[in-house]
Amino acid sequence: MSWLTNLVPPKLRALVQKVDVPDNLWSRCPSCGQMIFHRELIENQHVCHHCQHHLRISAKERLAITFDEGKYNLLPSPKVVADPLKFKDSKKYTDRLRDSRAKTNADDAVLAATGSILGRGLVIAAFNFEFMGGSMGMAVGESILAAAKTAVEKNLPLVIFPSTGGARMQEGILSLMQLPRTVIATTMMKERRLPIINVLCDPTTGGVSASFAMLGDITIAEPKAIIGFAGARVIEETIKQKLPEGFQTAEYLLEHGMVDIVCHRHKMRETLSQIIGFIHG
Repeated sequence: MSWLTNLVPPKLRALVQKVDVPDNLWSRCPSCGQMIFHRELIENQHVCHHCQHHLRISAKERLAITFDEGKYNLLPSPKVVADPLKFKDSKKYTDRLRDSRAKTNADDAVLAATGSILGRGLVIAAFNFEFMGGSMGMAVGESILAAAKTAVEKNLPLVIFPSTGGARMQEGILSLMQLPRTVIATTMMKERRLPIINVLCDPTTGGVSASFAMLGDITIAEPKAIIGFAGARVIEETIKQKLPEGFQTAEYLLEHGMVDIVCHRHKMRETLSQIIGFIHG
């Protein structure tokens, strides 16, 4: 201890002493840049208090805020070959899977579960963008198919929350094969005249938007969600034209008939319950 430490009163020392603040106390809104107390952000369903920007949330958080009282029964995770192509770029695919599983505490990018919304039973499949960008590989395709089979067996509607960059390149053609497989899932639902509702979250792009995401009976989107197949820059470079402002936002797609409803996260449960009541009873 220095002589200054001995002389300065403890209360005064506490005022000037550096205090370590945990990193997880605050979050920064990616839209307006405001700092938000993390607990308040969770209580507000990860919607910014200042600009109403909808931050991305995990599949577990999605299920918790959507089902009644946050209670649900998870469907078993499908078992698939972990690395069918022995793929390696700058990192082994098996290492990427291991890291994503440790980070998210989930087997893959989709969780499917049964439960109820305002007393109405349903099956929900939710994507987790934190798991390799929510990319769709064999496990994701199997999860969507399993969710549809469960809905058919239990005579329940199916709600899917995509948040994804598209197909998973590490699985090559096997990833692209999930496009027709997920279309089969929507066909199964339609043949049984059971509703399938897609809630497009930020972002919904690539092979997912080119398959089941646009084939639901009702298409809902969260505000300002980016929805499309290829990125805006790629499209501009291909067609050599400047795209309209907000070309791939949920609001633009609503205006041009590609989306039925743009719904705030706070009203999602009520909206889904009403729609299910109208078309399923």
